[in-house]
Amino acid sequence: MVKIAPSILSADFARLGDEVKRLHDGGADIIHIDIMDGHFVPNITIGPMVVEAIRSVTDLPFDVHLMMDNPMDYISAYIEAGANGITVHGEVLPHLHRAVNYIKSFGVKAAVALNPSTPLNILDYVLDDIDMVLIMTVNPGFGGQKFIPVMMEKIRRLADIRNKSGLDFPIQVDGGIGLDNINEVVKAGADIIVAGSAVFKSDDVGAVIRALKEEALK
Repeated sequence: MVKIAPSILSADFARLGDEVKRLHDGGADIIHIDIMDGHFVPNITIGPMVVEAIRSVTDLPFDVHLMMDNPMDYISAYIEAGANGITVHGEVLPHLHRAVNYIKSFGVKAAVALNPSTPLNILDYVLDDIDMVLIMTVNPGFGGQKFIPVMMEKIRRLADIRNKSGLDFPIQVDGGIGLDNINEVVKAGADIIVAGSAVFKSDDVGAVIRALKEEALK
């Protein structure tokens, strides 16, 4: 079953608690929280205090995506704030295996994200340890970007590696996914779809989430 993980990057931050409640009531499976530091990506978003503040609004899993140069300095803070899973970028971690196991030592899920130009072989020696892989299908930093077409093949290749290895980690895909391409993305191998603009551009987020799930399974 495909899961929809709306990204609050596209939410109305003036009423963020209400926006998260809308996602909860609208049938979201996961809340995707993009943390940007202004260095690894050209934008700045939110800190642990904001994550802690919205934790009381929902019991849905918080999937915290650290787009940071120094994620090791902040992992524990976001877990204490309520994260159920932490995603770090392979591009910034020379000791990726150590980072993954450090995250898991807190009893939460550990995932690795790859930017569009990052090759899959960075995962070769951590595939047995990770709980999820996030394929970025846009260059991270801003919401509302268009899906990079060649990323479809990257998703297929990762799904093929997973199948041949006998592993079962979910593949999450983030960037430019909507009703026009979710079916193809899922057929390529995606299990969890991060959707920001596609969800929040509507007044009825529940209807959009249902439509995405229905389209994904056609």
